[in-house]
Amino acid sequence: MALEARLRLPLARPTPATAFLSGSNPKSTHLSFSIKPTPTSLSAANAPPPIVVVGSANADIYVEVDRLPLVGETVAARSGHSLAGGKGANQAACGGRLALGPTYLVARVGDDANGRLLEGALADAGGVRLDRVARAPGAPSGHAVVMLMPDGQNSIIIVGGANMEGWAAEVDPEDLDLIRQAGVLLLQREIPDWVNIQVAQAAKGAGVPVILDAGGMDAPVPGELLGLVDIFSPNETELARLTGMPTETFEQTSQAAGACHKMGVKEVLVKLGSQGSALFVEGEEPIRQQIIPATEVVDTTGAGDTFTSAFAVALVEGKPKKECMRFAAAAASLCVRVKGAIPSMPDRESVMSLLETVQAE
Repeated sequence: MALEARLRLPLARPTPATAFLSGSNPKSTHLSFSIKPTPTSLSAANAPPPIVVVGSANADIYVEVDRLPLVGETVAARSGHSLAGGKGANQAACGGRLALGPTYLVARVGDDANGRLLEGALADAGGVRLDRVARAPGAPSGHAVVMLMPDGQNSIIIVGGANMEGWAAEVDPEDLDLIRQAGVLLLQREIPDWVNIQVAQAAKGAGVPVILDAGGMDAPVPGELLGLVDIFSPNETELARLTGMPTETFEQTSQAAGACHKMGVKEVLVKLGSQGSALFVEGEEPIRQQIIPATEVVDTTGAGDTFTSAFAVALVEGKPKKECMRFAAAAASLCVRVKGAIPSMPDRESVMSLLETVQAE
C-alpha cells in the first residue's frame, strides 16, 4: 500500500479517557491488564479507541564510543550502524506492540533511502497503522546521530529534515478527523510547534486527552501549546531547562513541576532515570514509581518514549494512574535491555510477564 494513500478511519466517536485525568486516582491492589488479543478476537464495538501519535520519524545513526569526544578531539567508534527511530516513530511502535486497539502515526518522511528504512521498520514493528505517514517531496528524511556509551547511556543530535520541512501550511483535514476519534493524542517536540498546536486544538475540541513529551527542540514551549496539554512529560533535565529551576532532588523536581502548573498544565509526568518517575497533579500528592530494575542495561535511547507511550496505552484502557505508571515502568525496563529504539520496544505479553514476576516477589 502506498504511503501517500489517504484512508479515513471508519470508527464511531469513542469515549476518550478524560475521566482519568485531573483529580482521579482510584486505588488498585492488583494489575488488571489483559493479554493482547488477536485481531479477530477484538471487535470494533469493544476495542479501545485508537492511540494517535503525531511526530517525528528519524534514521538513527548509532556510533558506539567509549566516551564522548572533547572539544576539538576526534575519537574512534567501536562500531556504527543505522536503525529507525525518532520520538514519534518510537512511541507509535511501542503503542502498536502494547495497545489493545489500533495505533496510528501521523508523520512525514523523505522520498529517499532513509525514508524507505523508516517505512520498512515501522511495518516490521507490527501494530502501527501507516495510512497517515506521507513522503515529503524535496525534503530529506530526518536523522539523528546517537553516541552510545558502554553503560547504555547516550547523547543524541537530531537533524529535522522532513519532520520540520515536510508539512503543508495547514494540517491535513483527514489527519484532524483521525485525531478527533482518538482515545489519546501523543505529541513531542521534533516537529514544528505550529503543527503540534493545530492537532492539539483538534483533540481538545473533541475531548481527546493530549500528552506532550518535552523531548526535542531546545526552546521554550509556546504558552498556546501548553494550554492545550493535559499531561506534560519531561525528563528531569528537560524540566530543569524549561523552567530554569534545579531538579537534582525530588523536592526541587516537585517545585519545578509546580512552575509548570502555573503555566497552565494540570499534570506533569516526570521521567527521573534511575530514580523512576513521578506524576505531579495540581492540588494532589505526587504519585511516585520506582524503576523496575533491568537485568542488563544495553541502550537507554528509547526508554523515555517507551515509558510515555506505555503510560498512554494504560490510560486509554481506563487504568488508575498508579497502575499506568507501573505498566510504563515495566515496559521501560524491558526496553533498555535491547539495542536500538524501535527494535527495543517490548510486546504486551513480555510486559505482563514482568509485572507478574515483580508482583510475586
